[in-house]
Amino acid sequence: EVQLVESGGGLVQAGGSLRLSCAASGFTFDDYAIHWFRQAPGKEREGVSCISSSDGSTYNADSVKGRFTMSSDNAKNTVYLQMNSLKPEDTAVYYCGVGSSCLDSIVGYWGQGTQVTVSS
Repeated sequence: EVQLVESGGGLVQAGGSLRLSCAASGFTFDDYAIHWFRQAPGKEREGVSCISSSDGSTYNADSVKGRFTMSSDNAKNTVYLQMNSLKPEDTAVYYCGVGSSCLDSIVGYWGQGTQVTVSS
C-alpha cells in the first residue's frame, strides 16, 4: 500500500523558515518523482517543487525559486522541502504526491497534507 505522510507544517512569521517532510512507503522510492503541491483557500492546487528520486534533479515553480529547496534521503524514503523567506502568500495546505516524472504534474498518490500559515 502506497503511503505518503507529510509533517513539519505550522505557523511562522513572514521571513521565517519551515522544513516539510514527506515520508514515503509502499513503492520503490528510486523509480519515481516526488512532488510538492499546495492549495490555498479558494484556489486551485498548484505545483511547487519536484525531485526525481533517481538522480536528484529538482524543479521549482517560479514563485518559490531562490526560497524553497527540495532534497531527498533515499535511505529513509523521505523528501524534504526547506522553505525560507516565507511570505503570507505561501500560506496553504502543502501536499506531497508521487508520480512518474517531474516533467508532468500527474500524481498517482497523495499524502494527507500539512498546513503552513505565514503571518504578516
